[in-house]
Amino acid sequence: MNNRRPIIAGNWKMNKTIAEAVTLIRDIRSGVREIMTVETVVCPPFVALSAVAEVLSHSHIAVAAQNVFYEESGAFTGEISAPMLEGLVDYCIIGHSERRNIFGESDEWVNKKAKALLAHGIIPIICVGESLEQNQAGETDSFVRQQVTAALAGLNADQVASLVIAYEPIWAIGTGLTATPAEANRIIGLTIRGTIADLYGENTAQAVRIQYGGSAKPANIVELMMQPDIDGALVGGASLKADSFVDMVRKTAQLYR
Repeated sequence: MNNRRPIIAGNWKMNKTIAEAVTLIRDIRSGVREIMTVETVVCPPFVALSAVAEVLSHSHIAVAAQNVFYEESGAFTGEISAPMLEGLVDYCIIGHSERRNIFGESDEWVNKKAKALLAHGIIPIICVGESLEQNQAGETDSFVRQQVTAALAGLNADQVASLVIAYEPIWAIGTGLTATPAEANRIIGLTIRGTIADLYGENTAQAVRIQYGGSAKPANIVELMMQPDIDGALVGGASLKADSFVDMVRKTAQLYR
């Protein structure tokens, strides 16, 4: 185990009404109340952020948004800016493969979003990961390295050290398929952390927390978290049920006693 604090984040995606979100977060809050060694983060839809944040106002659970736009304000119908999120959330997911693939978001946009969030005291959770075709063609390392380099362009070492990066192989998201823990650890350690070391030095690379995402669930969380370079999980479907998400946090905490 390393000395980076593990971070388990639940990405609820486009699920849960406000009432359902409040019920879910109350159950999660009671389930992880005693766990301090693991940072627990929940990522509700925009409409439920305020209600969830209110329930968690005296809790150690952090709140994250699922996306942000990089402009401060303006004629961008339907978008949410970093100033609107400031004081409401601790983290914000950017660059998720669903945003890249469905909505056409580019590496340049991810970089602009990272800068906008950092300017308003919000920690980006930057998602990177390759497609099945890229994986099978042996292009994983070069593609992920390029994504990381582009996302961090123009940031200084202190900013990078504060970030969270999530390695999410696209072929493993919502499919039930999972990269083997050893392979996920190799990409996270050598490709992602290695790229950061090349750009910013080994100390910065060792400070960054890097999660695994892509069908992470109670059945595989222990094996994933036992890998030396995996610092947490960005959890999708398994975070929509309190018992499964709490189970993942608890199992992680048992490894970090």
